[in-house]
Amino acid sequence: MPTPKKHVPAGEPGPEKAAPPAADTAAPPVQNSNGKRILIVEDERPLAHALELKFHHEGFDTHICLDGEEALKEATEGTYNVILLDLIMPRMDGFTFLQEMKSRGVKTPTVILSNLGQDEDRARAQELGAVGYYVKSNTPIMEIIKQVQSLL
Repeated sequence: MPTPKKHVPAGEPGPEKAAPPAADTAAPPVQNSNGKRILIVEDERPLAHALELKFHHEGFDTHICLDGEEALKEATEGTYNVILLDLIMPRMDGFTFLQEMKSRGVKTPTVILSNLGQDEDRARAQELGAVGYYVKSNTPIMEIIKQVQSLL
């Protein structure tokens, strides 16, 4: 027996006309924007969105990239005041991202947010141009925001 079709009032989109869901990385417009743009490069969606919300609350415009290749394209084609960069990501790790940015002459200040806490990782990131380094599990988001504000 066929399933009865649900009645859709005129003017309302039916299931076949529904708009596609918005991209995960699309940021809502910022009220009271300070005009500063942050590129968040983080493959852990909950953390990426938490950072986005906190930075929006502080008046920053943000864009999220979930992997290193997408981030490199965005960082070289877009204009950002600061980049927040994870080191362990799909498609291109953060160290390779930093090397590529350096070789292309892109000088956007980059702050590392990583679960890698070894001194060697910190030193390597600094050698490649990182201006800050935070271990995610040990750092409140407000501390990261203060670091970003101090760079601007």
